[in-house]
Amino acid sequence: MQVRAFAKDTGIPARKVRRLIDMVRGKTVDEALTLLRFAPSPNARLVAKVVKSAAASAENNYQMTPSDLKIIRIYANEAPRMKRFYPRARGRISPIRKDSSHITVIVADEEA
Repeated sequence: MQVRAFAKDTGIPARKVRRLIDMVRGKTVDEALTLLRFAPSPNARLVAKVVKSAAASAENNYQMTPSDLKIIRIYANEAPRMKRFYPRARGRISPIRKDSSHITVIVADEEA
């Protein structure tokens, strides 16, 4: 049985999140949470939150044991971009793009 968890419109660009999710892909949930706890990026807290959510859903809804869960898929997709403008000299403007991402985590039993 596969269980999914999402974090939508995170406010963090996908390229910054992908560095963290590449680190935990294919690991067990306990191992992934340990790696994310000691990761130097402040964005690791958000990725850990999604991994914990997937593990909790598997435990509460499908009676799976959290120690047997493994991350089989984890990815970050682009989310809608906020567009802002910055005033410049002589009445002109420069665009500011604020990127965001959606994070998806899929966990399953190690036996599956």
